[in-house]
Amino acid sequence: MQDFLARLTRSPLPHDREAGADIAARFADLAPEARGLLEGTAGCSPFLKSLMEREAEWLRAALSGAPEAAFEGILAGLVPEAPAATGSALRQAKRRVALLSGLADLGGVWSLEAVTGALTRFADLAVQRALATHLAEEIRRGKIPGAQPGDEEQGAGMVAFAMGKMGAGELNYSSDIDLICLFDESRFAPDDWHEARQAFIRATRKMASMLNDHTGEGYVFRTDLRLRPDASVTPVCISMEAAERYYESLGRTWERAAWIKARPAAGDLAAGARFQEALRPFVWRRHLDFAAIQDAHDMIRRIREHKGLAGALALDGHNLKLGRGGIREIEFFTQTRQLIAGGRDPDLRQRDTTGGLAALAAKGWVPEPVTVALTGLYRTHRELEHRLQMVQDAQTQILPKTPEDWDRLARFSGEGDTAAFREALFARLDRVTALTEDFFQPGGGEVAPRPSLSEQQRDVVRGWRSLPALRSARAQEIFTRLEPEILARLLKAPQPDEAILGFDRFLSGLPAGVQLFALFEANPTLIDLLADVLTTAPVLGQYLARNAGVLDAVIGGGFFAPWPGTAALAEGLARRLDGEADYEKKLDAARVWMKEWHFRIGVHHLRGLVDAFEAAGQYAGLADAVLAGLWPLVAAEFARKHGPAPGRGAVVLGMGSLGAGRLNAASDLDLIVIYDAAGQEASEGPRPLAARAYFARLTQALVTALSAPMAQGRLYEVDMRLRPSGRQGPVATSFDAFRSYQEGEAWTWEHLALTRARPVAGSVELGEEVERFRQTLLAQKATGAGVARDVAEMRGRLRAAKPGQGGLEAKDGPGRLQDIELLAQMLALKAASSARRVEAQIAAGKRAGLIAGPASERVLSAYRLLWRVQCGLRLLAHGPSEPETLGEGARAFLLREAGEEDLDALLSRLEGAVTEAAAIIDAALAG
Repeated sequence: MQDFLARLTRSPLPHDREAGADIAARFADLAPEARGLLEGTAGCSPFLKSLMEREAEWLRAALSGAPEAAFEGILAGLVPEAPAATGSALRQAKRRVALLSGLADLGGVWSLEAVTGALTRFADLAVQRALATHLAEEIRRGKIPGAQPGDEEQGAGMVAFAMGKMGAGELNYSSDIDLICLFDESRFAPDDWHEARQAFIRATRKMASMLNDHTGEGYVFRTDLRLRPDASVTPVCISMEAAERYYESLGRTWERAAWIKARPAAGDLAAGARFQEALRPFVWRRHLDFAAIQDAHDMIRRIREHKGLAGALALDGHNLKLGRGGIREIEFFTQTRQLIAGGRDPDLRQRDTTGGLAALAAKGWVPEPVTVALTGLYRTHRELEHRLQMVQDAQTQILPKTPEDWDRLARFSGEGDTAAFREALFARLDRVTALTEDFFQPGGGEVAPRPSLSEQQRDVVRGWRSLPALRSARAQEIFTRLEPEILARLLKAPQPDEAILGFDRFLSGLPAGVQLFALFEANPTLIDLLADVLTTAPVLGQYLARNAGVLDAVIGGGFFAPWPGTAALAEGLARRLDGEADYEKKLDAARVWMKEWHFRIGVHHLRGLVDAFEAAGQYAGLADAVLAGLWPLVAAEFARKHGPAPGRGAVVLGMGSLGAGRLNAASDLDLIVIYDAAGQEASEGPRPLAARAYFARLTQALVTALSAPMAQGRLYEVDMRLRPSGRQGPVATSFDAFRSYQEGEAWTWEHLALTRARPVAGSVELGEEVERFRQTLLAQKATGAGVARDVAEMRGRLRAAKPGQGGLEAKDGPGRLQDIELLAQMLALKAASSARRVEAQIAAGKRAGLIAGPASERVLSAYRLLWRVQCGLRLLAHGPSEPETLGEGARAFLLREAGEEDLDALLSRLEGAVTEAAAIIDAALAG
């Protein structure tokens, strides 16, 4: 590593030439470039000049080598000592760190991040030494129950959190330090809790005094403890339980922003990490939190009004931190974006400002050019802030008011032309405002006029103010700004009356509106998507009202990207579940994740990005990913109570449409569970269970995980009636019993069901063995007598039970989907084919000579049309629909799917297709 002088790239110009010359003479023995740096620095900073004089011998040695070595030497000198010795050592170390980091900054030897990083590392060690010193005193006096000498180095149950710039590793040159001190009450018995609390309060006060107090040797850090919960009424150190309770019930947006940068800095770091994990849901909200924009805007406005900083930008006396175009605007811009999306994306949870900006750019939340510009402006602002503070070691961000002081600041920054310096600074401040101001001005600050409405539309809109979504003042405030935009976009829809009525139904279903309205305000194009959904697919609109959080996914990146595939989905779900520690929270997280993807498929289908068959495969792939992700989660939770699964475990089979890999928007899941205890009679765990009971209850746990209506709703309805003996049989079947039943007792319809069975979760080995048995069984039953007769009887019972209804009925009735699927399964069984999908099963029947080529094509043509209608209808409506009940948007979507010009043509084509398919099926069963 190069020595200090070899890395010099810049130097201040002396403002006070006499002071600069004095230092140059004092250090005449140094190289010219070193004397130049010291001369320019002393000529601008009386504070740094005094440090050069006081630490002259140490400084000579420090400048002769690498600054990193000098810095590490300072830290190494801070070792456990008595309170008086510790205080003296910390003050000497602070003088040397201030001098070294100041010269490294001014000379361009260290980058901004290196300077702030060094200052932060010293602050961490200073807090650790001050805290440990006074905790040791409390332990020596026996005031911390259970603590032993030496425990003070790990905090004895107490932790100091670094907040603000210290927490982010961005401490400025003359910064105070913000700390929140907490203790882990769970370490102490109830009778000892109060005594420990008092000891920690005393240690915290003495620590702050050691760092704060000015003596003849100087001071260490101005220390602020007021960021703690409810600081006006709470002691300087409180329990973690009390802090967590406060944040959960009373925490505000500015406190969430503060905890973005927080980290355990001294004391019990492990306890601090556990507390931050417990606080994560408070800081990082599950849904995109655009309401934080308004909160940040309000904070900026209040700060400016309180500090008298409102009004036009003027340089003289301007606050470089809090004023227009200042440091705080860049920080708030970054933190607010992090708060919006960090709950969904852990990569955005960076503590430092430049790191946060880079992460936001990488994830598409901030344009790359904006990030580059703001990062450069932030660094330049921070370096100028350091120079303001270096003059007299003052915690200030106030720009000069007099020409002389402006000259000093310009020379300190290496600029000989003060006018040019001021002009460049004004341009930088103005540029920050230009890049950030729009972000913090929701709706532009003015309410647009409401567009003209018909009398019917006015009647609908008039009722919106009484809905639950607008009961809060905050919701009404945002909606007042937003309503003209919403109406204008709804009126542009192809069917504006339907759009407004659909929005009325949507709004009526919302339990609350603040977050969603803020989301719309920040992303107006979402209103267009909503209008599209509401005018075309009312069922999807109702789904949105119950699950408005799925709109997060639309702007979270990748919503309109190509389908990633089941493997990538499963990996994504696994990452989402890994982010939750609690079983119930994992199940809720799975629900949020699934609903977002389910909504994505529906929107893609609605907008023609995929057709009915692609959507069907995606719905099935989504279900596969959910089952693959939840089964090990459920099994692990069950094993925690009852021990690992006996034998080879179990496999979950997808049956019916899931087994065939083709679902629609409203499909439930047909499942059966097969296990193999391999001779093991019971589990081994805290509460062991007999093998049969174990797998029965494990299966019930899976069904509950999928279908229980939790805080985030349910995942899927589950149907297990296709298991052996239907409702009468056990919910989980042993492999031996399954084989025996299928070979000797099962009805033909159960063999037909097996033609679509597919392992979807659980033991891979057992799943492969079940699949081999399935193929063998189908080959055995292919030549069975009476298959066609049994299918004909079953078809008759289905027709009597479900005759079909509605002009657009696609599923039930002769020649429709269920009828065609029954034919396909029969052909697959008689052909001993392992194929699961209708097309492949009919093709197998054709190869086996069970159905003629032209007949198979006509049946498949009918099937494709019926599936497109069925899949479309399930997206549009709850059940079969009469044509006249569909809105214009829904009709247009259905006609596009079917490739027809008008509804009459579609109905005529449907009638002809099902009549022809029914005749072919009649003939196949009769033969």
